[in-house]
This record gives sequence, structure tokens and C-alpha cells, in this order.
Amino acid sequence: MVKASAVSKTVSKIARGPMSDYPFAMRIIAPMFLMLALTSGCSVLDRIVPERRASAATPEGLTEPAPVGEPLTAMQPVGQTGAATAAALDQTTAAEKKAAMAAPVAAGERALGKVAVSLGNPAEQGFWLRTTLVSAPGKGRVETAGGQSVAVDLLPGQSGAQLSLAAFRALGLTLTDLPEVTVFAN
Repeated sequence: MVKASAVSKTVSKIARGPMSDYPFAMRIIAPMFLMLALTSGCSVLDRIVPERRASAATPEGLTEPAPVGEPLTAMQPVGQTGAATAAALDQTTAAEKKAAMAAPVAAGERALGKVAVSLGNPAEQGFWLRTTLVSAPGKGRVETAGGQSVAVDLLPGQSGAQLSLAAFRALGLTLTDLPEVTVFAN
């Protein structure tokens, strides 16, 4: 028969929880803290051995990213202009903008559909729309829900529709929006 005192000791040990058992804490908890301490030191190795980072070959023209923990000092310029604002990146002249905005609705113009457009590559100048609605380059027009329209070159695309920076600015659209436009082909 099992003695009552042995049963009561076991029950009280279980009721107090596993932390009251010192060998349990040493067998389970201590190795977990040790593993955590060892793995957290891995990120420090790059700072201890700087020759390793310096010997890594970087392609020409690319800069090495800033080390972890150091703040970035400046963004790289877009394209070759080094411009930081939309107005500085947009190289279209006032005459080009006026001509694109004043383009009359062409006879025989057909609606291709409505698409949500994002801002295209700001380094590509001109008035253009890259979309899957066309399979070959052509001339056309985009019109916003508010009625503003601009003449554009229609270019075939592979995914979501992209509108040029000049067209975005001419239509008065916010660069971070995804406005819906109606696309017309001449």
C-alpha cells in the first residue's frame, strides 16, 4: 500500500507547480535562456569581423546597404535627374501639357473600358498609359470620373494599368491614389 504521507507530498508538489522543482528549472528553463543568449549574438558577428563585409564583392554602381542599427542618411535620386519632387521629375513643357489637355475627342473613338491606374515610372517622360486593354501601341485618351481628359499614347502592359507622371499631374490626380479612368482608343 502507498503511504498517505508520500501521496500528500506528491499532490502538494504538483499543486505548487513545476517551478518549485529546482532540477526541472535547471533541465528545461536554463538551456532555453542559454540558446536565446547564443543566437542573439549572431548579429554582432558582422561588427566584430569587418573584413568579411569589406571583402564581399558589390556590383559596379550599387552601394552597400547601411549596417543594421545605423540610420539612413539620404535616399538615392530617381533616374539621373536627382530630383526629389514630382514637379522636378516632370520634364514636359507647358505647350506639351496644353496640347495634351486640349486634344479634341476624335471621330470614331471607341471606349476600351475602365481601369484603376497607378503611377508609372516617373523617369519615363511624356503622356502615356500602359494597360492590358491594348495589344499594340496606339493613340488614345483617358478621362477621369470628374470629366478631365488628356490625350495619351496607349502602350500594351502585362499587369495593372500605369499612367505617366505628366498625365497624373495634368489631370490633377494625387500621385498616391488609384483613380479609375475610362480609356478611349482612336
